[in-house]
Amino acid sequence: MINRLIEPTSGVIEVQGRRVLDMPVHELRRGIGYVIQQTGLFPHKTIAANIATVPSLLGWDKAKVRERTAELVDLVGLDPELLSRYPAELSGGQQQRVGVARALAADPPILLMDEPYSAVDPIVRARLQDELISLQRRVHKTIVLVTHDIDEAIKLADFIALLNVGGVLEQFGPPSELLRSPVNDFVADFLGSERALKRMGLLRVRDVDLAPVLDGIDASTAVRLDTPLRQALDVIVDSRSRAVAVVDDNGGVVGMLTIDQIATGMAKE
Repeated sequence: MINRLIEPTSGVIEVQGRRVLDMPVHELRRGIGYVIQQTGLFPHKTIAANIATVPSLLGWDKAKVRERTAELVDLVGLDPELLSRYPAELSGGQQQRVGVARALAADPPILLMDEPYSAVDPIVRARLQDELISLQRRVHKTIVLVTHDIDEAIKLADFIALLNVGGVLEQFGPPSELLRSPVNDFVADFLGSERALKRMGLLRVRDVDLAPVLDGIDASTAVRLDTPLRQALDVIVDSRSRAVAVVDDNGGVVGMLTIDQIATGMAKE
């Protein structure tokens, strides 16, 4: 409905303050990037030609297209030597990076991503998710991502819209809000029984009050301020203690994190 492949029957959808129904379809769609399942790359075109699809349709000159393609290859972490190859010669993770590069080629304000990582193995999937988070910090796009993986949604999203069968909206809000206060049994069941652990994955060590440093604290198993609380808890458990040192970016000890503080921080959040 956002790109009018399906026309809305009611309600209002706006893109940059304009109703989508008031915009020419070709204008609307050329301002939206797409990353779909199985990447959707053109198998008969080289990687360079795939990335250049929309700029070519927009009539960019060849020099500008080459410059933009080189920029995107660097942005998504692709080897420039792959540009002359075809999609079938690339791994699933490489193809997905090409799909993202193609979606960003004309610098659209919006990306639509339909289960973009469903076809890759869990290790590559986690790496691509991390790359998307890093990429978003640089390009600052509005991304609408569809997924059936609640852990992926919690990891990637600023806001989650949880839909029931038939497209019924059950809850909308930041991941922390859904995990803290599911509105009904459907949402609670969808989020799973480990909601507390999932919430810990959203919080960082810097989000809780640290204890003063005790003399003789062992900093060899320290955690950093930006470490997720869930990971920090693992460190505490593995060290067979109730506390772990916390260090800043320069490696200096700034406090201690205890299990009690994690529990207190979770209760406040």
